[in-house]
Amino acid sequence: MSPLGARPLDEDVPVIDRRRAEAYLRAGLWREERIADLLREARLRHPDRLAVVSGTTRLTHGELHTAVTAAGRRLEGLGVRAGDRVVVQLPNRAEFVVLVLALLDIGAPPVLVLPGFGDYELGHVVRAARPVAIAVSAGGRAANPVESARRLRTEHEFLGHVLSLGDIGADDVDLAALCDPAGPWDGPVGPAVVSARPPRPSALTDAAVFLLSGGTTGPPKVIPRGDAGYAYMVRTACGIAGVSHDTVYLAVMPAAHGFVLNCPGVLGTLAQGGTVVLGDTTDPRQALAQIERERVTHCALVPTVAMQWLAAADRAAADLSSLRVLQTGGARPTPELARRIGPVLGATLQQCYGMSEGLLCYTALDDRETVIVETQGRPASPMDEVLIVDEHGRPVPDGGTGELLTRGPYTVAGYYRDPAATAKAFTPDGFYRTGDLATRTPGGALVVNGRVRDIINRGGEKIPAEDLEMAVARHPGVRASAAVGAPHELYGETVCLYVVPETGREPTLLELRRFLRGLGLAVWKLPERVEVVAQLPTTAIGKIDKKALRADLARRTALEA
Repeated sequence: MSPLGARPLDEDVPVIDRRRAEAYLRAGLWREERIADLLREARLRHPDRLAVVSGTTRLTHGELHTAVTAAGRRLEGLGVRAGDRVVVQLPNRAEFVVLVLALLDIGAPPVLVLPGFGDYELGHVVRAARPVAIAVSAGGRAANPVESARRLRTEHEFLGHVLSLGDIGADDVDLAALCDPAGPWDGPVGPAVVSARPPRPSALTDAAVFLLSGGTTGPPKVIPRGDAGYAYMVRTACGIAGVSHDTVYLAVMPAAHGFVLNCPGVLGTLAQGGTVVLGDTTDPRQALAQIERERVTHCALVPTVAMQWLAAADRAAADLSSLRVLQTGGARPTPELARRIGPVLGATLQQCYGMSEGLLCYTALDDRETVIVETQGRPASPMDEVLIVDEHGRPVPDGGTGELLTRGPYTVAGYYRDPAATAKAFTPDGFYRTGDLATRTPGGALVVNGRVRDIINRGGEKIPAEDLEMAVARHPGVRASAAVGAPHELYGETVCLYVVPETGREPTLLELRRFLRGLGLAVWKLPERVEVVAQLPTTAIGKIDKKALRADLARRTALEA
């Protein structure tokens, strides 16, 4: 039986059309190669190179390999088997890297949860993924994650182990000890001989990791990333981002997020034999000092954090001469912000656009400045298929705006154990409906214009919130802004603009309307309400949280009624 016809370890993982899978194999994009194989080979090939820096912990690739191997055997001793799922909700610590790599090694895909997710999101993920274990760390959010994990263990028979950092109960597994091959371990240990272990997953039929959707339309959905496509994506991203054995990658955003984990991120850097520095600070001055101290070459940020770095760099005296590439993603940076990154930070900006379900786009490091500043780049693979369609599903010509649909060698076929969500998000022929509005330039680059649902409908006139925010960003008195729809009796919705002013400035509604008219915006696009705030709420990875703003506006409106 061919590998594509083999029985998968987990039949709940949706698989792509066999014809397309065979095409990816023939083209050499897919291989019978797991991401764990790439990572293990790098550890063995570069044993003396520095692999992980986390606080005072410094591990070479050889030391990392020893820790990963020991952790894998200990996990097998606890009963974790190939095909089992393990939820990982950990901060940027060395234990995160060791545990994730050990799970990849034994074929038990980690389900990666952002540290900022609370009980609501975590409970939904556990019910959907049905993990045999959950790894958590004390602290990190208002509710105690360890207590939450223990409560979930009592509620679900399938959840056998809580792997805990910093708060070890009588029935918990000490995660720090599990990941430390030199420390004491009194738990069971799995077989040392590879042939005695359970069958490993197939790269062509099984999931390597489970990522989560952004949860913009409800609780996060669980996304199984197939091993062959995932390994291909990481290999390809390394080439596009210029990641090699001498790369020093700083992870300041949560390493559990796909942008930081695999674009090429933590996994790509380790697969090339480079060094991953796990940042544990939100203070931009400390992050810049870390770049100087560790001679960081690559980093990935959302635009809101990049803006903070630019402000800090103007005041700091840190030596940033090692920094080569700064990736921005998660949201579209303003052209003004994009233009400042090179002169202020000394790095080449690489815009990245993508989603946990699949498609990745990048600007090339040698692209013209206009492409780097004004677009979100081109698809990573020549076999990525991109459609831009109108509200009736009809193709939009280049230069027009519509919803972006995609399928390709590393885009998934559906969500895990959620057929209703799969049917809603994927077309019958396998295209993923991204929910993003995009325009394709004649050169093939994409410009992302916000979410389909992030449209303010003023009496039938459609106002893309992101377009308005880009224009408002040019006002000298505005540090940041976000537009949401305000309920209106006549028009249905009008524009409410949340504004974070520059120090000493507080632009009025009239001033902003005059400024935007001066830029040529139509009258019906202008804000009709302004709320001045000290800061905008953000999600776990630093994106502006529009759901929180809409809830705040509803509260304000109710108080005024």
